[in-house]
Amino acid sequence: MTKDLTKLWTGGMRRLFAIQNRAARTALREAGLRASDAQALWLGAQGAATAPAPTADKTKPRPAAARPVAPVRESRVGPRAAAWAAGEWQRAEHLPKGASRALAYGLYLPPDRPTEGMPVVVMLHGCKQTMDSFAEGTRMNLLADRHGFAVVYPEQSMQAHPHQCWHWYDARQPAGGGEIAAIVSLVDTLVQEHGFDSSRVYLAGLSAGAGLASLLAMRAPGRFAAVALHSGPAFGEARSGVAALDVMRRGLHHDPAALVDDELAGRQHPGMPALIVQGGNDAVVAPVNAEQLTTQFLHLNDLADGEGVRQGVVSHEHDGDGYTVHDYLRDGASVVRLCVVDALDHAWSGGDDTVPFHSATGPDASALIWDFFEMQRRAKVDDAFDGELAQGAG
Repeated sequence: MTKDLTKLWTGGMRRLFAIQNRAARTALREAGLRASDAQALWLGAQGAATAPAPTADKTKPRPAAARPVAPVRESRVGPRAAAWAAGEWQRAEHLPKGASRALAYGLYLPPDRPTEGMPVVVMLHGCKQTMDSFAEGTRMNLLADRHGFAVVYPEQSMQAHPHQCWHWYDARQPAGGGEIAAIVSLVDTLVQEHGFDSSRVYLAGLSAGAGLASLLAMRAPGRFAAVALHSGPAFGEARSGVAALDVMRRGLHHDPAALVDDELAGRQHPGMPALIVQGGNDAVVAPVNAEQLTTQFLHLNDLADGEGVRQGVVSHEHDGDGYTVHDYLRDGASVVRLCVVDALDHAWSGGDDTVPFHSATGPDASALIWDFFEMQRRAKVDDAFDGELAQGAG
């Protein structure tokens, strides 16, 4: 009897919160407010610090620490901030040509904006995550409402991996190679269907999702304008699950830049701007991985050679509140940026810590990522280049 009453009470509370949430969204629309406006009002009422306005001079790099707001510890009872996103969720499956398994995904579109020419952020979750938990924990949809970009959340199936990990360490078909092809096919399809700006498609990943994002940056650079790797493993050495764990725990045993050259096998890569975020207390992916990833993307962007950072490349370091940002600039613009959050473990920095693998510790990683992305554009790259590199996934 007690269990039945508890179940009845729990169900009633869930329905109540759902009704309150719908009523709140309706009130926002009737009042002409966006969800981000409501969030700003709520943060102000809580006395949270807000970010300063962005620098008007686009020719100068903006300070990496200028945008993030103080993280807010969310209620474990009421609706969380991600519920305030006022746009449209579309859930579907995409079956690439010749594939045997469909790729589930969620597409978030901000309200009251045309999709023609809209930028897109592709978000690759980590192990034991779903599209919903990743969207909720990162709060990326709230930024989408504020800045007017779409967000795509591909979702790994439990049939492909029991813990829903991407096969970043196995580029063969149908593992990582198939996942690369499926995500590229999904991006191409959505760009065509919605008229998104193909020069402003961005890629971000956490942990195993960051590992697959590195592989996509290498194999399909023509599709993405920039990449963000949060708590990700270094690239190019792991070829099995056991080797992947070794890289995660101890980093690469071989020269990071040489592994990039081995992957390219003499092909010319157009470069890929990269933001790397890492927790200093990460016991799952050792911080040395972030250092090695930085070396790899400096090399990939022709900012470093075997002797180190090239002459003429400007670098500067900024100390924030418990974190450090190091920028590598070319022509005044950041090309590679490393952010190390001292007290952060294996979790998304400045996220909703009520969601697993997200932490209130550190700056808002989602805001850092968009701050870096919005400065980047992808020049036209021949699709044949991506196709040639993708052949290595077979």
